Amino acid sequence: MASKEATARIKINRLLEGAGWRFFDDLNGPANIVLEPNVKISQRDLDALGDDLEQCKDGFIDFLLLDGCGKPLVILEAKSEDKNPLSAKEQARKYARSQNARFVILSNGNIHYLWDLEQGNPVVISKFPSPKEIGNHYAFTPDADRLAGEQVGLDYIALTQMPSYPQEASWKVGAERSQFIEANKLRFLRSYQQRAIQRVQEDAAKGSTRFLFEMATGTGKTLTSAALIKLFLKTGNAKRVLFLVDRLELEVQADKAFKAYLKNDFTSVIYKEQRDDWRKADIVVTTVQSLLFNDKFRRLFAPTDFDLVISDEAHRSIGGNARAVFEYFIGYKLGLTATPKDYLRQSNSGTSERDPRETERRMMLDTYKTFGCTTGEPTYRYSLIDGVRDGFLINPYVVDARTGVTTQLLSDQGFVVKTTDDEGNELEDVFAGRDFEKKFFAEGTNLAFCETLLQHGLRDPISGEFGKTLAFAVSQNHAAKIAQILNALADRLWPGRYNSDFAMQVTSHVSDAQKMTVNFANNNLGGHSGFVENYRTSKARVCVTVGMMTTGYDAPDILNLALMRPIFSPSDFVQIKGRGTRKHNFAEEMFDPAQKAARGEVKKTAFRLFDFFANCEYFEESFDYDEEINLPAPPTMPLSTGGDGGNGQATATGGVGTYEHFDPDDVVSQIERQIGKNGMRIDRELFGKFEDAARADATLSDLVAAQNWEAATRHVIEEIFDKPNEFYTLEKLRRAAGVDRRISVRELVEKAFGFIPGFKSKAELIEDEFQKFLTDQQPEEADRIREMRYFFEAYIRDAHVRAKIDAGHLADLNVNPGFSTRDFRDVPAPWRKRIPEYIKDYVSLNPFL
Repeated sequence: MASKEATARIKINRLLEGAGWRFFDDLNGPANIVLEPNVKISQRDLDALGDDLEQCKDGFIDFLLLDGCGKPLVILEAKSEDKNPLSAKEQARKYARSQNARFVILSNGNIHYLWDLEQGNPVVISKFPSPKEIGNHYAFTPDADRLAGEQVGLDYIALTQMPSYPQEASWKVGAERSQFIEANKLRFLRSYQQRAIQRVQEDAAKGSTRFLFEMATGTGKTLTSAALIKLFLKTGNAKRVLFLVDRLELEVQADKAFKAYLKNDFTSVIYKEQRDDWRKADIVVTTVQSLLFNDKFRRLFAPTDFDLVISDEAHRSIGGNARAVFEYFIGYKLGLTATPKDYLRQSNSGTSERDPRETERRMMLDTYKTFGCTTGEPTYRYSLIDGVRDGFLINPYVVDARTGVTTQLLSDQGFVVKTTDDEGNELEDVFAGRDFEKKFFAEGTNLAFCETLLQHGLRDPISGEFGKTLAFAVSQNHAAKIAQILNALADRLWPGRYNSDFAMQVTSHVSDAQKMTVNFANNNLGGHSGFVENYRTSKARVCVTVGMMTTGYDAPDILNLALMRPIFSPSDFVQIKGRGTRKHNFAEEMFDPAQKAARGEVKKTAFRLFDFFANCEYFEESFDYDEEINLPAPPTMPLSTGGDGGNGQATATGGVGTYEHFDPDDVVSQIERQIGKNGMRIDRELFGKFEDAARADATLSDLVAAQNWEAATRHVIEEIFDKPNEFYTLEKLRRAAGVDRRISVRELVEKAFGFIPGFKSKAELIEDEFQKFLTDQQPEEADRIREMRYFFEAYIRDAHVRAKIDAGHLADLNVNPGFSTRDFRDVPAPWRKRIPEYIKDYVSLNPFL
């Protein structure tokens, strides 16, 4: 374990040099660091600073970082490790103004703040900006008054799409206007979207830099975002915008929308498709996972690269340590969410902090805090109730349907299964709703779900066939079962019509699942239906999924939603429900203009939400349950996995659950042999051969090009590993690469195809995770960061330390050589509990085992 005694001076010097600042003249240019009072630093001066700045007056030292002309650009207040760098904030501001410097860095070697004196407060950074990066940001001068003064009319986007539209003849003729708008795909803001933008202008004029929109699904958050992006770029308050999403399909969807709305004035790119020239774009769209993986956001971007960061579905895309990505960039921040905080009521039943409902509630509250909405009120709110009232959205028609089995599963007593062991002793297992299709299996119940859905689901108003439907299953295996049952029932109801295309499993294990979601939205999954000529609707009528097609999935012609699983996340429930709330004109999918004109508008006026696990009741949603349905009488339902249980007898599987062994283990034989950092020749050749084999695999190359990492990983395991003649395995390749930790198959693939330069060591990974922790949590005890980091590292690295702390056996740490009771007590009291919780929630320990 690295020493905890590393000093502030050494760390700050390394950070400065790593960012391209120079203490001395060299081949890269003249020195650009001087000491107060504006004198060039010498080696003697450096040595005189002391190991921990303790010899400096007041425990801090002023560094001046200069621009290319030798003028002060940044003031660096370097404090000793036992002091909070923010304590020098006002003195630094005063000194920066006296030197005409706009930027201040406050650091004690462990935690660092960058402060643009012209914009906002100090923000935590994980590395120092380079001279070029800070120089580029210096040229950027935001003007809140100009932002607030910009006139944003309802035609703000339409004027970008077609500046001349008000002069067009078809626009001036009232009878032709609707057709003109449709033909040119012009988009006009709604009044509530305009009001949301005005709220940002008002708050920005008061000095706010963070904003949060709470807008129900289907109310046009992307269009509103496009208008805000135009506002910031046009008024010079942003030179480049980052749009963060949490799913691949939303990445494509957002980029497509921005191109449709703004392409005449601004350029939009998806980062993974333009990795080499994204800087030419005005808008960069990416998934937060892409930037988070291997710390891409810190390696490839500067904190000043984006002046406006928008987080779509903010409670997801900045949840957990993903917030480190969001907080890394300085400037304006906007969050978008469809999940109202008020929906997450505080439980009165004494739920524990690890309860999923409480975790979700805390996550939402953290989201509001992140965007400066500490009162719990967003910058602007437009709810589902508002949308329904104004005629833009539709409330669901809930079908609360419970079988005999699910009634017992959901009861306080649970589903009780009594058995006897070989000695005649009576045993009892109790199953709850969350055990369904995990420990508790009942094919008869699945059949009842599917029959009820097909019998009572809404039909397509034009073709009369079963309406487009999303069904949400418990697991990949459950989704396969539901799709199989639905296809068998459809073949009975409509013989020869669908040929197993009626229901399709759309989950991450299915090849091209992402493309399937797009095809379903575009009415082309399995081809087009043949029920009605010249009418475009998908042959596949039901997509059965688990976690896909929830957040932001845009298919307004969905008529039925089926919850065939219990849901414990309020935001998941709101998002799933939101897939049906959008209005739709089915006549838009007709090809023949004459038929289309004859039918007129065929509007979606309702959608049905089939709730088989009392989810609505669980979340206390105040819907009107207008219909009570008697489900088909279920047959005797086996509790087996469905493999052999055809005898109707209830048999429990899985028992009380799984068991995990936590006690420490001892090594009984140990042989040590030192291998150099480059490994053995045979190992190096083995790894090179693997990379050659990976790059030569056409299928793998295609999957990597599409960034379908899950399928790529599966392909490597199934088609490249453990094959003659090389018998590649993860452990062999780990040793060949000389890595001191576990590595994943995805890392191997990314290294082979040049996505990452190499494999990080344990120490480097821990440092990365700790920087994310600091950026996310921003502890106030900045003078105790060294002690917190030492604890953070010990808890990750040392299983004995982890086990003792988790068990509360703190006295046992007295005999622990690496991390003692004294070390634990040096950690600020609140963080002794919060650091382990953070690591459990957000840090994968697998690489360190």
